[in-house]
Order: sequence, then C-alpha cells, then structure tokens
Amino acid sequence: MLGFRRSRHRLTTAAAVFGLLVAGAAVQASAAAPAAAATPHRILFDNAHAETAGNADWIISTSQPDPLGQDSSPSAETDWTGALSSWGVALQKTGDYSLKTLPSGSSLAYGGSTATDLSNFDTLVLPEPNTLFTTAEKTAIMTFVKNGGGLFMVSDHTGADRNNDGEDAVEILNDLMTNNSVDSTDPFGFSIDTLDISSGYPAAISDSTNAVLHGSFGTVTKSLIADGTTATLKPADNSAVKGLVYRSGYSGNTGAFFATSTFGSGRVAFWGDSSPIDDGTGQSGNTLYDGWNDTGATNAALALNATEWLAGGSSSGGGGGGGGGTCTAAQLLANPGFESGNTSWTATSGVITNSSSEAARTGSYKAWLNGYGSANTDTLSQSVSIPSGCAATLNFYLHVDTAETTTSTAYDTLKAQVLNSSGTVLSTLATYSNLNAAAGYTLRSFDLSGYAGQTVAVKFTGTEGSTLQTSFVLDDTALNVS
Repeated sequence: MLGFRRSRHRLTTAAAVFGLLVAGAAVQASAAAPAAAATPHRILFDNAHAETAGNADWIISTSQPDPLGQDSSPSAETDWTGALSSWGVALQKTGDYSLKTLPSGSSLAYGGSTATDLSNFDTLVLPEPNTLFTTAEKTAIMTFVKNGGGLFMVSDHTGADRNNDGEDAVEILNDLMTNNSVDSTDPFGFSIDTLDISSGYPAAISDSTNAVLHGSFGTVTKSLIADGTTATLKPADNSAVKGLVYRSGYSGNTGAFFATSTFGSGRVAFWGDSSPIDDGTGQSGNTLYDGWNDTGATNAALALNATEWLAGGSSSGGGGGGGGGTCTAAQLLANPGFESGNTSWTATSGVITNSSSEAARTGSYKAWLNGYGSANTDTLSQSVSIPSGCAATLNFYLHVDTAETTTSTAYDTLKAQVLNSSGTVLSTLATYSNLNAAAGYTLRSFDLSGYAGQTVAVKFTGTEGSTLQTSFVLDDTALNVS
C-alpha cells in the first residue's frame, strides 16, 4: 500500500503504523472534570512542595487545610498567619471564594476522593514550589488544567533553592511543562528563563479589554521584581499565550514577567517572582518583604484579578466556567460525519473526501488532513453557537498514520482549537503529531462548557513537514450539550 495515492496523499506501511502504536500516545483527559466555576470559586494553595523552606512563607494561613480554623471571619492580613495572608484574606472577604491549603506531607492528585483532590477545585496556586513534582502529581496537574482547571504558577529567580535539594522553582515549573505524561510539547506556549533579575518595576501592556489587567479588583499598571525571572513566549506552540507585564526594555516574545495562556479547557497564569505576593507578614523568624503593598506597583490587583480569571469568574477568555441552568440536550455540529460532503464545514481543498485510501470510521466520508509527504497546511473548521446554561462536550474520532520512523520528534502536527468570532484562539485543546500514529480511530473528548453563551469556531489545523507523510483523519464529530 506504500505507493497507493489519493491525490497527493500517501499511506504509510502497516509496519510503520504499528511501530509507532505506543510511541508518544497522547494521554487522554480523565472522564472526571472539575465542576463548572461557581460561587464560591474553589482555590487550592499548594504547601506540599517546600513553600515555607528557608525564609519563604508562601501560605495563606498556618491553619491547614482550612484557613477558617485560624479565623473564620478575617478582616486584616494579620488575622491569618503567612506571607500570602493578604491574598487569602482579600479573597475571603468577598464571600465569593472557598480557600484551602494542601498541607506539607500531602500529594497533589486528581480524580480521587480526598477533600483536597484537585477535582474539588477550580484553581490550583503553586507559589514558588521548591521540590520536584512526582510523575503522578504532574499527570494530575496537567489533566486538571486540560479538563478546565486554572493553574497559577509563581516562580522566583534561578538559584533560589530554599531547601538546598538541588532544584529551584524555575527548574521545577519547567519540568512540569516539559516532562509530563499528558503533553510535553510546550503545552502552555512558554518557558521560564534561567535568570536572576535583581530589581525593577515591569509595566503592563495597554489592553483595556483584558480581564486580568482590568478586573473587578482594580487596574494593573506595574508589578515588582526583587530578584526574579521572566518567560520566553512561543506562540507558534500555543497561540493563546499572551504577555501582560514586561520587564523594562522588553516586549513581544521575550521578557514577559506575567503571562497567561490556555490548555485544553483550562487557563494558566505565570508570574516571574514571589516578591509581589509577599505581604511582609508571616511566621516568626522569616525575613519577608512587603511587595503586596508596594506603592510603586499594583501587585494586589494583579494577583486577585488573575485568580478570578483563572477560576472562571470573568466572562472573557476561555476555559473553566459555564454550565448550570436550563439546557435542551442536542448535538450542534452540522454534517458531523462528513457524509454530506463539503458542506457546513470550511476546509482546505480535498480535506473532506470519500477516498478509499484512508477508511472512514463510519459511512464513506471523513476529513483527511495532510498526508502529502511535503510541506503543507490543511484546515477544517465550523462555527457553532453554544447556548447559555449548557454543559458542552466536543467529541471526535482521530486516526493518525505516518511514514515517519522517529519515536521522539514531532515533525507533523494537528492542533484542535477553539476560536472566537474574531478568529482569536481561545484555547488549544490538544496537539497531536506523527508520534500519535496508531491503528484505527481513537475517541477524543473535550469540555467546552466554558464557552456557553458564545459563538465559537472549532478548528483543526494540520501542518506537515517537507518529507515523509503523516495523515490526520477525523470522523464522527459531535458537540453535545445538555
């Protein structure tokens, strides 16, 4: 079958397919998903990874897991003990948040039955972790975000190894993004720089529509660096990544001190220093600095607005939220199995086909992206309005075959994304590649409940390198609401 062609598409040999059956297989999100963001928004602060080592005191309260055990109605930052008490108390005073801490000696998990399991929360805050996450923890974190959770990553400068175990927050957070079982192909679209920037007041970009910079907790103008780092953005890997606050003299893809992104149905925020969240109060014996109330910055507004956005409290942005209310169950995509040919979908020429060179899962038609063995890009998209009050799930069956023989390099990729009506990417749900080649079709499912009440486009973009074909074949799509 190697030489059999449909247009310029070409099938790989069966040996190549089965040789890559296991290699790089995408780990599917757990069937469990965090509940839609609601009031109160549920926030888990991590203290299981040496967040209080050395002079660090990155906790909202010494009462753990429930800070209300220290003071059930705090009004001042000193009512709870910890250098993050201002952050916690400010959220608690709104009445819109339920806060918990993962205590030292615990592990992050997703899909279990414990009270601090990530499935019980809308957002996870990692305030300068100082021990590596285990393989199981990294799977839990990434799956949590992919299924709609918010992730707030606070780093510090390179070399800030507070417990002297050979790892600092830069290395630990980069390891989370590049060495996990869910998606290690730059899932958030940025990497943390190995820098120690001694001081500065990074400035916010001008974007009056951004919910993090202009949220219910105030307007962000500047932040603070007191020995911190930045991130390098890689929008080619995830077009949703966006720098919001930049080190002086930097813009675009370099020098981002605060950045946001999406992954699957979830949201991500990055901050390059722990000093901005330090309120100067904490347990005795720690040397702390009050960056939270620094008059040259607006760190409190940045932290609180970002928390709200991550938890799905804002109507703009993607991931998290949605659901609830009355909804009529339905399947919303037109021509979901492509049996009506090239109708209802917007596609590159030849993508929707009944060619026998690649078998449809059901019927005769399917969408066949790439497979030419030369550099090209194919796209497939459809706009759909998701009713308010609905829980929404996108399903599609994907078959990948390839002539590539590598077991480590993604030469050809397929991105599944959600875009708004202006064409802006709201979320990259997943990226597949020649490493996902396998016999037959595999069901892929994603929670789109966060887009209830919006008209969005579901889009697939296949990009193929200059040699050796990879075919991405889709069939039996569905966008189910209930």
